[in-house]
Amino acid sequence: MKQTRRNFLQWLFGLTPLFTGLFSQFRARGAATSDVPITFEPNRSQLTFLIFGDWGRGGGFHQSDVANQMGLAAAKLGCRFIVSVGDNFYEKGVQSAGDPQWKSSFENVYIAPSLGVPWYAILGNHDYKGCPQAQLDYARTHPNWKMPARYFSVIESIDDKEKVEFFFIDTSPFVEEYRNKADMRDEIISQNTSAQVRWLDHALSNSVAAWKIVIGHHPIFSGGSEHGDQPELIRDINPLLEKHQVPAYFNGHDHDLQHIVRGSVEYFNTGAGSKVREPGPTEGSRFYRGTPGFMAVTLTAKEMQVQVIDYRGESLYQTRVQNRAVTAEA
Repeated sequence: MKQTRRNFLQWLFGLTPLFTGLFSQFRARGAATSDVPITFEPNRSQLTFLIFGDWGRGGGFHQSDVANQMGLAAAKLGCRFIVSVGDNFYEKGVQSAGDPQWKSSFENVYIAPSLGVPWYAILGNHDYKGCPQAQLDYARTHPNWKMPARYFSVIESIDDKEKVEFFFIDTSPFVEEYRNKADMRDEIISQNTSAQVRWLDHALSNSVAAWKIVIGHHPIFSGGSEHGDQPELIRDINPLLEKHQVPAYFNGHDHDLQHIVRGSVEYFNTGAGSKVREPGPTEGSRFYRGTPGFMAVTLTAKEMQVQVIDYRGESLYQTRVQNRAVTAEA
């Protein structure tokens, strides 16, 4: 989406609705919130990133609009990296590291200089319909695309002392119905989910980071109109989140924006990178909206602030999550 000279000047002086929303004071809502106003001001004592998914459609279905607002937000907030929660390319993934969709749905869409940061990416079910290995291969020659394996962890510094560890998991092989789909079956059954569960359990147990955040493509709990709860992840993954006091799980798959609180975990669905569907409420719902957009996340040692921003740059929802593990130690 091209900007006019007037729009550029508005951006320069911080007059767009996005920045007005970002630097206004909001009252947080929900069980994990407080009455303290939330502000997003980048500084050296915090880490900010953007997270979204379900996007690769050649710029269509508001993908380019979301990308434009992501670029503005990343520049203003000083984002260190982007997280993609999967379904990076529709309808059937990519076939190679040279597939034309790398340009039409990625390189030619996310063109803002502020988005030229590391992109930590995982696979979604639509990526499994192509050649999943192609996305790992692309990472070998394109340094901003970070997908070293189908599941992996990354440690980032929050400030001079504290760190956050992200655990990126590969959820499609857990979904039993995919084993009967001709265009996915061979890739799905080639993956060892038991080994992945053991890895996640061990990695969470050994992490000494102030924050432990798990990221997958499929939701655990969701009010999405197309998919909703994922029973296999409720069975295999959610117990590990509870066991290891993981405060937050981020996902896509349902094409909407949601915040759900159940038990000790906060669930954020951010699968609205392009085409969307209208979600509904479910147990623990704090927010749900079927509009294209993304989430901006800011971490300090003790608190995570999450803001939902739509394709027009409007702030739809803000909340804060306390790091219960750190609070318990204090």
